[in-house]
Amino acid sequence: MRQLHIDSVTKSYNNKVILSDVYLHCKIGEIKGLIGRNGSGKSTLLKIIFGIERAENKFIRADSKIIKNVADGRNIINYLPQDNFLPNGVLIKTLINIFLNNEEKNTVLGNEYIKPLLNKKNQHLSTGEKRIIEILLIVHSEAKFILLDEPFNGLSPILKNYVVSYIKKMKQKKGFIITDHDYENVVGISDELSFLKNGYLKKLKHKNELVELGYLTTSI
Repeated sequence: MRQLHIDSVTKSYNNKVILSDVYLHCKIGEIKGLIGRNGSGKSTLLKIIFGIERAENKFIRADSKIIKNVADGRNIINYLPQDNFLPNGVLIKTLINIFLNNEEKNTVLGNEYIKPLLNKKNQHLSTGEKRIIEILLIVHSEAKFILLDEPFNGLSPILKNYVVSYIKKMKQKKGFIITDHDYENVVGISDELSFLKNGYLKKLKHKNELVELGYLTTSI
């Protein structure tokens, strides 16, 4: 799998259009950033791509494979939700062994930030500790395309910088679509930006277009 193609995504809530004929594509080796105000539909778009949110219309294809639901996208697309998804009551090392195959789990088990957490359980971890584990589990899954929804939530500045460099390294063999409530996180990591407003997704040629679109008051 080399390219994820997303087209004609339309979604409404209570007769209000959230997404209108949205088009997006992502290749292995790319990080695509989504920017938009709270409630603009960024998370909804990611959920639709992954297959856990219904849409009035959508067309999603990975190379020649048409993806209509979560099952179709298994080992092709994976999704990091905003909320913590790790179950309580299970040791972190056990979760890693369950989630990942041999090569990938050894990488995560040996990670400098994960090793001190291996014999702890989810309910005993801080928000940042939970987040770094979840990110690594999703990134090291077999999926070729990774959707990240608010990945930096709860991370310390040190961990945030680490995750940015880690994702940039991993894009050699993955494609990423990322959104975060802090636009600077998205701008800093993305190869290409798109802005979601009033249901429409606009590809940005330059980040300073965010001023023209009314999202920022000054250039960055």
